[in-house]
Amino acid sequence: MTSTQTTDLDAIVVGAGFGGIYQLHTLRDKLGLRVRGFEKGAGIGGTWYWNRYPGAMSDTESPFYRYSFDDELLQEWDWARKYIDQPDILSYLETVVDRYDLRKDFQLNTEVTSIVFDEATNTWTVGTSAGESFTARYVVTALGLLAATNIPDIPGIDSFEGRLVHTAEWPEDLSIEGKRVGVIGTGSTGTQFIVAAAKQVSHLTVFQRSAQYSVPSGNGPVGPGEVDGYKSRFPEIWEQVRNSGVAFGFEESTVAATDVDEAERERVFQAAWDRGNGFYFMFGTFNDIAISPESNEAAAAFIRRKIAETVKDPETARLLTPTQPYAKRPLCNQDYYDVYNQDNVKLVSIKENPIVEITPRGVKTADGVEHELDVL
Repeated sequence: MTSTQTTDLDAIVVGAGFGGIYQLHTLRDKLGLRVRGFEKGAGIGGTWYWNRYPGAMSDTESPFYRYSFDDELLQEWDWARKYIDQPDILSYLETVVDRYDLRKDFQLNTEVTSIVFDEATNTWTVGTSAGESFTARYVVTALGLLAATNIPDIPGIDSFEGRLVHTAEWPEDLSIEGKRVGVIGTGSTGTQFIVAAAKQVSHLTVFQRSAQYSVPSGNGPVGPGEVDGYKSRFPEIWEQVRNSGVAFGFEESTVAATDVDEAERERVFQAAWDRGNGFYFMFGTFNDIAISPESNEAAAAFIRRKIAETVKDPETARLLTPTQPYAKRPLCNQDYYDVYNQDNVKLVSIKENPIVEITPRGVKTADGVEHELDVL
């Protein structure tokens, strides 16, 4: 028998990023429910509130990295570059929150510490870091995939006398200008940071576990005419996105790489390389890169050749060249491999030369070298 017990709220939303903002708006404004959102940060934005590191941007192209539910806002909001960066994404989300008066129903600086379901009453009880307790019929967790930081458990990490930071909790007061900086990790965040940091620091040491396949982003300015062209096609764009396999705003290829000759593969890969975008390179070129070993190797070999052509030092090029299939999250960065031609950038493979410990002055590797750093 279903209980009709009275609750404090109809629904609770956990998180104030893209998902949480949309859920609060939908539940409150479209369904008429009593809703409250909880966010541990001091502001809305979720991932884009916390991730303020140099180079932070979306690698989904600007026209598609936005809500589709507000036709007027789609026409009002412009963009200046192919990809939207962290400050502009946060500004966009702030605009949406204020446009729909959602801020009053988000409780900031409040972490949800417990969520318990009572089967007898069919209600949820939610506890917070402020010592509060709320009951609701529904709970929506909009935590996203990037809510928890991953700090590597390296001996001596607490002994470092420089500035130890995580990109997902980048301090507002931190400048890396002219400093000796080390970065551990070369995933999507790491590669973005490396490209941006190399332009600012006196020296950058990259500690790489796995070599990455990265294609150009094709980032650059876009003109008003191009923006207006997208605005005129938003109804068709969202229709395509909703019926797409990957939902990144481009038509996925229907041609298998195994169905064309080597010259055609090369032409298609080069066109995608020149266009830019990692997701496009994997899914817009051919439809079997993720499922056919032969096609996957063709794509991987193309990128490996680009690394060899770009990186001047043969040993650095070797360390940067992946040997595994092209199957991780597709990365894209402008001039990622070119960065390693700079005199102020050093690559350390921690597969071949592992980190032994973090010292007060920096990072010590198995070869006995202590890499002195101001910021890690």
